[in-house]
Amino acid sequence: MYSILVCDDDRDIVSALRIYLESEGHRVLTAYNGTEALSVLEREEVHLVLMDIMMPVMDGISAMVKIRESSNVPVILLTAKSEDTDKVLGLNVGADDYITKPFNPVELQARVRSQLRRYMVFGGGNLKDDKLTTGSLSLDDASKVVTVDGEEVSLTPTEFDILKLLLSNPGKVFAPVDIYKKVWGSSPYGGEGTVAVHIRHLREKIEIDPAEPRYIKAVWGQGYKLESDRK
Repeated sequence: MYSILVCDDDRDIVSALRIYLESEGHRVLTAYNGTEALSVLEREEVHLVLMDIMMPVMDGISAMVKIRESSNVPVILLTAKSEDTDKVLGLNVGADDYITKPFNPVELQARVRSQLRRYMVFGGGNLKDDKLTTGSLSLDDASKVVTVDGEEVSLTPTEFDILKLLLSNPGKVFAPVDIYKKVWGSSPYGGEGTVAVHIRHLREKIEIDPAEPRYIKAVWGQGYKLESDRK
């Protein structure tokens, strides 16, 4: 049984999410603004967060920033259709995915299962080798640690999975839609933009110069690939 924190100022939405998630066997914790969510995370073990963006006291974006200061727990943002800018901002500060209201319960449950599976069980695709290295970039799948020049880099579970996919297939070009399917485990639902945001964020963490990346290369009109070390 996994513990899922649901944070939304609309109590009807929180109640509905509780019903959906408890039907899957999860333990549901609740909060109604970002401040309450941070308090729950401090005292409880949480395996996934579902959080609204627009809330009083502390909004979801501000809470997201605080969460990423100390935790890589998967976060799925709950957004309105009109909040496109906030969706991108949320992904930029470390959210793993988003679901647009009104949400489909089947889609919601599928995305929750996907995030939990990657975070708690797989950590991404299935690899024979626990450690993947190219140049000064190294990913240890057993310990879930990524280092650059020997320095540990803090990645979200989604960023880790994207990097793992690319590192395990050096030189292979992946279209954004294929990255989304492999990492999120579901159909894109407009996820190509989501992939681009995560790639940009990942580059900011592992590249010396994100504008001139050494490792994650864009192949224009096709997708992304991991440039293997050429020593």
